[in-house]
Amino acid sequence: MAHNVKPKYGQPLTGIISFFTFFILALGSWFIFSDPRGLMKGFPYPFVMYLAVMILVGLWQHMLLGDWPFEKMKQPLKGIVLTVVNLLVTFFVIHVVFYRILGLGFNFLSQSNLEALAAAGKAVTPSGPLSLEAMQKGHFGESALVSFVLIGFFTYPVVTILFGKWPIRPSNLEQPQAGLAEIGWASLITLFFFVVLIVPFWGLVFSKILGSSFGINTPWWGKINGTNHLHWVFGWWEWSIIALFMTANVWRGKPWSLIKLPQPLKGIIATAGVIAIGYGMGFLCVKLQPLWIGSETISMLKAAKPNDAEYIRFLWYHAAEIAGFMLIPFLVWHHYFEDKTPFKDTDGWAAFAFRTLGVLLFGILSYVIFYYFNFGKWALGNSHMTTFPNRLIHGESLVWNFWWIIPLLWNDWFFGKWGFFTKE
Repeated sequence: MAHNVKPKYGQPLTGIISFFTFFILALGSWFIFSDPRGLMKGFPYPFVMYLAVMILVGLWQHMLLGDWPFEKMKQPLKGIVLTVVNLLVTFFVIHVVFYRILGLGFNFLSQSNLEALAAAGKAVTPSGPLSLEAMQKGHFGESALVSFVLIGFFTYPVVTILFGKWPIRPSNLEQPQAGLAEIGWASLITLFFFVVLIVPFWGLVFSKILGSSFGINTPWWGKINGTNHLHWVFGWWEWSIIALFMTANVWRGKPWSLIKLPQPLKGIIATAGVIAIGYGMGFLCVKLQPLWIGSETISMLKAAKPNDAEYIRFLWYHAAEIAGFMLIPFLVWHHYFEDKTPFKDTDGWAAFAFRTLGVLLFGILSYVIFYYFNFGKWALGNSHMTTFPNRLIHGESLVWNFWWIIPLLWNDWFFGKWGFFTKE
């Protein structure tokens, strides 16, 4: 949604002020809710679960429902109300929709169901019953819910970004009918990818590790890359999310705007292109990481499991973490620096290339600060980040990068850039 606003302090000052404001807000709220040294101590679970669902619900509210029914409220009241609604819906989605409704059929999507099984001594593994404490530490249900949201980060916005809201638009449907129809259509797509790319991993966990099962299949991708772990999907899917949102932000629709075909053919081709970019970037990260992660890190990972399975798993997971460092640069550049470049034509190919390279460079800089200067330990309280190998293996940078964008997205989506931009 366009806000029709102009920078309050001119550029680049408005962008600089907003960047440091969001950084301080993210760091302060991190200390309250997530930092092991802070108040709530929710790192990484259940913090990351609430974080993931908050972003997904925010996407529903803004991109699909158009802020309905609060779209005509004045700021900052509108932003405050939308934020409160977001928190309430997030709690409802987790504890009612997933834990209590979908949990009626799928225990792996309900942490409360799994803990109840463990407490009753019914969570039987080949080595004996799983204790309640072990089940709580495993975060199986919370992790499965996050894996559903991971798919949704791509499948819900892709309908708007690449399909132009087809088949819901063009039409004269008003809100909330249009938004609910779009949520329903996108949910079908989400379910398709969730079943293909996510469920087999949980079939492995619950059939091979926690007991016997005939109801869920196991990963089909194990022979492709040497690991059965979900992190293979995670690595390239996260890069696909980055490519999708860069299309909507600093790429300003390129290169898919060159496709002069009707929907849904245009959307299908663009989606295939985005996924191809995502897999290519994930694969490139996997191949390049041995150049800098060091022999000690590689030795630790290869010693963990035979056939290098843990090493390969880490490479794909770390590829996703590298992708996460691109979030802040392209979102700030687009929303608060207004895609500025030295070139007169903001939509030209030169500007496109400049912003793409700039995002990659700023992402690399953020990576260096987080891991080499140990930002994850002294700023975020991650006690695992001692030696360099432990920083890489236990850094969990993706959690921080997604949390950082919450104040930025909320200010843009819910508050209409209130405080940093003024109405034209």
